[in-house]
Parts: sequence; structure tokens; C-alpha cells
Amino acid sequence: MFLQLQVWAFLLLQEGGAIGWDPRSLWLQMGVPAKLVVIGLFLMSAYSIGVMIDRLLAYSAARKQSRAFAPAVAGALREGKLDEAVKIADRYKKSHLAKVVVAGLQEFQAHQMSSDIPGEEIEASRRALERAEAIVHAELKRGTSGLATIGSTAPFVGLFGTVVGIINAFKGISTEKSTGLGAVAGGISEALVTTAIGLFVAIPAVWMFNYFTGKIEAFDVEMGNSSSELIDYFLKRSQKGAGARK
Repeated sequence: MFLQLQVWAFLLLQEGGAIGWDPRSLWLQMGVPAKLVVIGLFLMSAYSIGVMIDRLLAYSAARKQSRAFAPAVAGALREGKLDEAVKIADRYKKSHLAKVVVAGLQEFQAHQMSSDIPGEEIEASRRALERAEAIVHAELKRGTSGLATIGSTAPFVGLFGTVVGIINAFKGISTEKSTGLGAVAGGISEALVTTAIGLFVAIPAVWMFNYFTGKIEAFDVEMGNSSSELIDYFLKRSQKGAGARK
């Protein structure tokens, strides 16, 4: 069927004056189902563009602030200033690393000031870091599932418009009792337009979903490494504290 559509498209291009390739004239020639398909596809495109812009801005801010946060908090931790490290993390609200690190620091401080079993603060801090990583991961993924849905369904929505266009083409043949190009031109133009728009919406959505997935995986690795390094720091600090008490 697609090969036949390509042949018809070539013939339509050869006689473009018969149907007109002005977008306005094409829209006026479309039936109600085809118009609904096009409107739905444009809504999907608007949503995907909004998600793309939002995620690009969020990831750029997270990357930029994390690059500034990492050396600043590392200096505070080397000096043993946990309160200062927490204050530094509070200044970088958009950093994915800061959101994770501050959760671990606050949990460690809370258990240090209590009379818990020795070593419990490490496990509590590890659990707090894991919870923070899960929350930040969900925040980073926000909207990307919508891109995946649009990327996988937009071609089928366009294909639905194609089917409607082919049905209209055969109706034209039946009504005019003719198999000429004029009888099928309107239906075929609907089919080609909806298919093209469906692909136009789906391809960028799939590309950006894959791009964002790679970014999220990189952020997950960075958060995992930061959590591991922070746990090592807590272990060394606890060991020093235990040695000093002896």
C-alpha cells in the first residue's frame, strides 16, 4: 500500500495544480476525521516541545550548579565543617548532587547528636541518600515518559489519518464512477499530509527521549558516586570520633 501511495504522490506532484498544495486549501479539503487527527498531532507536538524545553533548561541548570557545588562542598567537608557543607548545598537548589548530598549530611548530623547505637548513623545516612537519589531520579525523568508515548503513538495516529484518507479516496471513486486522478486526489492528499505530520511529531520526540535518557543515566552515575564518597567520608569521620573517645 505504501508503494502505491508513493506512486500516487508522484502523480499528484506532477499535477499539483489540480488539487493545490497550499496548506490552507489542503486544510479546507480535509474531512472532519482528518482535521481531528491533525489537531491531535499538533497538540502532541506542542506538549513534546514544552517537555523538551523544560528538560533542557533543567538539565543545563543541574549540570552548571553541580559543577560549582562539588568543589565548594568538598572543601567544607575536608575541613570537617558539616554545617557549612549543608549551607552550601542549600544555595544550589537546582543541583542534583546538592539534593542528594544534603539529605545524607542532615541525616548524619541528626544521628550524631542522638544516642543511637554506634554505626547506626552510617546506615541511616545510606538510606537517606538512597531515598534522595530515587526522588531526584523521578524529578529528572518528569515528562520524558510523555515523549516516549508520543514518539511511539504519533505515527499510528498519522496512520489512522492515512486510513481515513484512503477511505475517502475510494468514496470519491464510488461517487464519481471514475478511477481518474481527480476522483482520488482529495483523499490521497489527506493520507499523505496526516502521515507526514505524524512522522514529523514522532521523530524529534524519539530523538529527544533517547538523548534525555542518556543524560539521566549520567546524572544517576554522578549521584551514585557522590553518595558512595559521602558514605566513605562518614565512615572515616566516625572512626576518628571513636578513636578520640578512647
